[in-house]
Amino acid sequence: MGGTFNLPHTAHYTHSAAPDALACVARALGGKRAADAGPLLFELNRALGIPMALAQIGMAEQGLDEAADLACKNPYANPRPVARDAIRALLQRAWQGAEPA
Repeated sequence: MGGTFNLPHTAHYTHSAAPDALACVARALGGKRAADAGPLLFELNRALGIPMALAQIGMAEQGLDEAADLACKNPYANPRPVARDAIRALLQRAWQGAEPA
């Protein structure tokens, strides 16, 4: 789940499991709490002209289920456990270019 365009979604996904680290990120961007990190990174990406959606870089929507399955089959080090439904929802929002939620 790498990529600069996906960092806001990943930060939002993990903010409750890594509150100190993400609160630092949020404060650096003008926020106050860990939950602010994802939306603030999203706005930074927008301001920098970074693609905001997986669709913009060629990912087909049909591939989201497979991507979620692969993330769960090959878990990576992450402060929050990798849960398939949550990862699938994260990928859908990232594919659409929607703000992390």
